[in-house]
Amino acid sequence: MIALKLTSPKNFMSHLLLSETFDHFLLIEGEITTFNTFHIDGYMQKEFFESPEGLPEYSPWKQTREFCHSLIRGKRTPLAFKFIFSLSAENIARFIESGHLDFKPDDVQGLYMNIRFDENGLNCVTGTSLKTFSMDKSLEKGWDAMVQRFFTKKDIEYDVVA
Repeated sequence: MIALKLTSPKNFMSHLLLSETFDHFLLIEGEITTFNTFHIDGYMQKEFFESPEGLPEYSPWKQTREFCHSLIRGKRTPLAFKFIFSLSAENIARFIESGHLDFKPDDVQGLYMNIRFDENGLNCVTGTSLKTFSMDKSLEKGWDAMVQRFFTKKDIEYDVVA
């Protein structure tokens, strides 16, 4: 786990809400506080769809980005927001394979980015969750490095806090 301070909020928000930068991530949960607090459970309600086969467990950010943008945009800055993103199962498998990590994709619950904006600024905290116990920290270290490479590649400025 690492904590990153996102040092250019305007640039980051453009990536988050106005571009496809985060579209391949799954939205696990979101919360936006403006004149009310809006909670978003990213869990897909498959009963809503005519053909639920093949749908992911959680909504891709691509499907919820515009709705979140509609809540955040305006002349006033939100009081706070938080989004929990995860890699999809397919991308977790690719990540493990490309990093030559000694984990099975089925043993990984999730690889997460927790984005939070509040009075302390805009931050991202990474996280990993396994379905089994392991003392091996290579998955966590690999994910931390991947998030930093992703931000660097997308010109998202940050400072490592912890």
